[in-house]
Amino acid sequence: MTRPEPVFPPSRHALYETHRYSPAIRSGDLLFVSGQVGSRADGRPEPGFEAQVERAFENLAATLAAGGCGFADVLDVTSFHTDPERQMEVVLQAKDRAFPAPPYPAWTAVGVTWLAGFDFEIKVVARVPVHP
Repeated sequence: MTRPEPVFPPSRHALYETHRYSPAIRSGDLLFVSGQVGSRADGRPEPGFEAQVERAFENLAATLAAGGCGFADVLDVTSFHTDPERQMEVVLQAKDRAFPAPPYPAWTAVGVTWLAGFDFEIKVVARVPVHP
């Protein structure tokens, strides 16, 4: 049986230490990425919704890369929104940049009332590519 391994990108350790979680866990050829938010390295949110979404996708890309993956390896996406009706257009634009062509990953969007001071969060499951 494969032992799960924590995966950390090169920055943002303040948020992980404060809330005591791993940004991602690799188990075999799967990478389970914790919810990524629009936080700076010190854990503070980016001001403004669009900036938070952009930073969340940047943080997601860094975590995927630390686990040996990219957006093309993502199988499943779950996103959390504090005001889905008003926010969805901005999120869809960022999502379209990350996943520009089929096959698209599975995606579930969830409206929530609280995200610890953030307005958007995205978590994914990816398959780590095998390099011969």
